[in-house]
Amino acid sequence: MKKVLLLGASGSIGSQTLDIIDKHLERFSLVAFSVGKRSNQIPDILKRYPSVKEVYLISDEEKKDFEKKYPSIKFYSSKDGLDKFTEQVDFDICVDALVGFAGMEPAVIALKKGKILCLANKEALVTGGTIINEILKSKGKLYPIDSEHVALAKCLSRVKPEDVKRLVITASGGALRNLLLQELEHATAKMALNHPTWNMGAKITIDSATMMNKGFEIIEAYYLFGYGLDKIKVLMHDESLVHSAVELKDGTFVLDYGKPDMHVPIEYALMEGNVDFDLMHIKSFDELKDCHFHEYDPRRYPMTELAKKCLNDSASKMVALNAANEVAVNRFLKDEISYLDIHRIVSKVVDATLSDKSPSLLKIKEIDKSSRLEAARL
Repeated sequence: MKKVLLLGASGSIGSQTLDIIDKHLERFSLVAFSVGKRSNQIPDILKRYPSVKEVYLISDEEKKDFEKKYPSIKFYSSKDGLDKFTEQVDFDICVDALVGFAGMEPAVIALKKGKILCLANKEALVTGGTIINEILKSKGKLYPIDSEHVALAKCLSRVKPEDVKRLVITASGGALRNLLLQELEHATAKMALNHPTWNMGAKITIDSATMMNKGFEIIEAYYLFGYGLDKIKVLMHDESLVHSAVELKDGTFVLDYGKPDMHVPIEYALMEGNVDFDLMHIKSFDELKDCHFHEYDPRRYPMTELAKKCLNDSASKMVALNAANEVAVNRFLKDEISYLDIHRIVSKVVDATLSDKSPSLLKIKEIDKSSRLEAARL
């Protein structure tokens, strides 16, 4: 029985992780979880999982109320910090389903404790990939939850490394993919939140529209699989049925095909890859008659290009990229800036950040803080 710590239990990935735990109650026991602002979900989760011993929530005041109602459970709040919570909980598997930079340090802590990390938090590798890969040389295990990276992991497990030409990461293009370039200036948050194939949280749905998420996924693939930018290709794909592929040197492709459902990659990660799965081996994407593919246009998605530029430059630039993007997306969701302002703000913050190939954890936090302040000022 593996003890599970679930960070971000009230979010989309978190709730679907609970579905997978329910499916395998003989293998997994939820012992601790965190929620953000949706503290109203705590009673229901506690009722469903009497095995829970520790809970994190943001509000210090609400923490006192929950302590009175559930005296047998230890509660943590923002005053304690997610890092302390992750440090003190006794677990075997940490599912990091947090959104944003907040998920980076808990990921580092989980690996330093020598635990299994199931990572849905893109920002952990984007901002701390160098540190995480250094830890993985001697401690812990990491399994991605992103559908694209799970697909790549599956494909790479069935081919010889010497036969790989490049990784192909598919992209839906997000909710605004059919707008003309000149129409993007007037795109609203409501429009950008209407994703054509996936049901996700607000932040990642906006990142899908700008394709910042694809830039993040390129960075993740670099750290997870060790392939450089010249070996990673983005392919636009309308239906999100091909989750990613590996192109072989003989010109053929191995790919993971299926309906868009995050339960599948979550289960793959929790089961440490020990699940049955089928892959397709095709000569050309033209064989997939029910799918539509298009070439990636770097002019339409400057955020993806900016992410690639940061990966080529330094780790510090990637920290600034993520921090400024979080601030800009939040402002866009509040209708305080325009859609195109997101790229304008983020690129200025990145340009103003000094290059540092391997910043310490303390330095990463400093860059994150200063980048947020500059993005907010802009």
